[in-house]
Amino acid sequence: MLGETVPRSGPSWRAPWLPVSSRIFCLCVTLLLGQVGLLQGHPQCLDYGPPFKPQVHLEFCSDYEAFGCCDQSKDHRIASRYWDIMDYFDLRGHELCGGYIKDILCQECSPYAAHLYDAENPQTPLRNFPGLCSDYCSAFHSNCHSAISLLTSDRRLQGSQGKDGARFCHLVNIPDKDYCFPNVLRKDHLNRNLGVVAEDQQGCLQLCLTEVANGLRNPVSMVHAGDGTHRFFVAEQVGVVWVYLPDGSRLEQPFLDLRSIVLTTPWIGDERGFLGLAFHPKFRRNRKFYIYYSCLGKKKVEKIRISEMRVSQADPNKANPKSERVILEIDEPASNHNGGQLLFGLDGYMYIFTGDGGQAGDPFGKFGNAQNKSSLLGKVLRIDVNRAGSDGKRYRVPPDNPFVSEPGAHPAVYAFGVRNMWRCAVDRGDPITRQGRGRIFCGDVGQNRFEEIDLIVKGGNYGWRAKEGFECYDKTLCRNASLDDILPIYAYGHAVGKSVTGGYVYRGCESPNLSGLYIFGDFMSGRLMALQEDRKTKKWKKQDICLGNTATCAFPGLISASRMFIISFAEDEAGELYFLATSYPSAYAPHGSIYKFVDPSRRAPPGKCKYKPVPVKTKSKRTQFRPLAKTVLDLLKEQAEKAARKLSSATSASSSHPGLSKKGLSKKPASPTSGRRRPGTRKKAGVRSPGPQGKRKKSRKSHGGRTAPSAQRRRAGRSLPRPFLPPWPARGRRHTEAAAEGAP
Repeated sequence: MLGETVPRSGPSWRAPWLPVSSRIFCLCVTLLLGQVGLLQGHPQCLDYGPPFKPQVHLEFCSDYEAFGCCDQSKDHRIASRYWDIMDYFDLRGHELCGGYIKDILCQECSPYAAHLYDAENPQTPLRNFPGLCSDYCSAFHSNCHSAISLLTSDRRLQGSQGKDGARFCHLVNIPDKDYCFPNVLRKDHLNRNLGVVAEDQQGCLQLCLTEVANGLRNPVSMVHAGDGTHRFFVAEQVGVVWVYLPDGSRLEQPFLDLRSIVLTTPWIGDERGFLGLAFHPKFRRNRKFYIYYSCLGKKKVEKIRISEMRVSQADPNKANPKSERVILEIDEPASNHNGGQLLFGLDGYMYIFTGDGGQAGDPFGKFGNAQNKSSLLGKVLRIDVNRAGSDGKRYRVPPDNPFVSEPGAHPAVYAFGVRNMWRCAVDRGDPITRQGRGRIFCGDVGQNRFEEIDLIVKGGNYGWRAKEGFECYDKTLCRNASLDDILPIYAYGHAVGKSVTGGYVYRGCESPNLSGLYIFGDFMSGRLMALQEDRKTKKWKKQDICLGNTATCAFPGLISASRMFIISFAEDEAGELYFLATSYPSAYAPHGSIYKFVDPSRRAPPGKCKYKPVPVKTKSKRTQFRPLAKTVLDLLKEQAEKAARKLSSATSASSSHPGLSKKGLSKKPASPTSGRRRPGTRKKAGVRSPGPQGKRKKSRKSHGGRTAPSAQRRRAGRSLPRPFLPPWPARGRRHTEAAAEGAP
């Protein structure tokens, strides 16, 4: 049957960067992890990434062409190796062993390849022969044991290729019988939802994160320039903007520093500061960008200012500090509800999102600022920054703005009835069909009862102060037949969260399952959520997002915890999605971090998402990124080491006390995943104070803008389990008390 046996080297997947002693230690750690139930089998490939759907048909390992770990190139390599091996067999050998050999080689393409080859942790040695179920293994060894030396270079396996089938099958056995081949193909619970976003029993989407930046002072915005460099620019509330390069490093010198003129304070939750940043659609040619910040005008009147600036000609990573050209200034009657979003639509015009002026309930005038179309507060404004106006303004009003011809209305108003829209985004649209392209999504922060997500339309009235969410707020205005307001696509009550942070529709490449999901969150509760549109009914369905457990996120570099207070969302130039959060919401506290979303259930095929950034010259030194968050694998390793120390201690104690029964040592360690989090919540870092702050003077400010925790919440929050909302009073009721306490 076998003409000549020539040992061939199997796949070399060991970790060559680890010394032998470390490999032995890691192996012990892996065994311990398995014993205490910390590692569970999950779909993962031999390169330690999630499986994928191949872009083209697999000709050889076709069982895995719908979903697995092989692209066409790897499929060809496996086929080539198969035919090299089969050259040693006669016709009967082909008939008897061809199927077995193909099955075994193709396990590299299995979506559970990492489990079959003990490759779930990159710090542990890999086996070069997949785990086989006992019946299948016995049949393979009985019929084709002479092929073992062609399939593996492992001397232990080669030594058992004779008649010792039991020893061979013991060596290739894996403890979990569900995951050995071919059982792994037959288990319904392993294959039922393979390749879709994992959900827990409550239907909460299981996603993971990577940490990409930390040490930031209330990072309020992260944007890219759209110039092909794939840099991203991160703005801190204090007025400093930093440049991050595609390799993850940050330039030591800031892109922009406006701390001397930006109005903000160390008070927890102060909503004033540097709030918005946007690059001109033709930035590559004109080097223009735009900023939105709080400042003091004449007689110390608080204002919001929108300005145009240019990048320095001498350094593409530095703004020209003398280039500021004020486009628009608006007086702010109170210190909260400052808006802060700048966007460029597909039409090339700039959209500006302002708050209603502050305090509580929009008390300005008969109907409030938001319903008053002559006021620029509580509005979506639309202006042309490429041309000057005829009346001396540094912008032109687009001639098709909806209220250009309405007497008394400000011509720059595009939509009204807005309370305090915090974070809006333009949908890039489906990359193939362009479905949804150009839509503008916003999160509008509520007053006492509801938070809402809106789709911005030309001339739309979003209801405030007549309505909050779907419900009436001012009953007199709400009953007005001429209100004709645009309802939210989604609203939620304050049992879920008390200050919405608008997000983005995912249109990136790396996580195909997330395509089309609108992902957003809540600043106060730290919840992450997603909306999916039903195209037939035009209705939106909400699902909570939970950061995955130790099994879901057990991939290199992934974490499953983040800072609590979600300040903003962002997308990079490639369309990948991030969020910015802090553990202490003060503009001067360096506890802000940036996280990237990762779907651990499915990734894009290898090579599909590659891009080549346009080189950019850097004059400033680079600071390499150092993560602060511990990865899931790091945490598992720590737990394993702790278990090992416990076991060692117990063993020593047993040796010292021979009368101690073995039964007393067999207590099963508690599973780290036994305490389930409630849907929609995340593991969060605790609130850390950076030190004593100055006393805050009394303010007219309410808590309906970018709200932040009061002193009462911070005290209570420490004694409560993380998923549950601390029992502070509603924002409308605690306005006076919170100002006295020093909260926003």
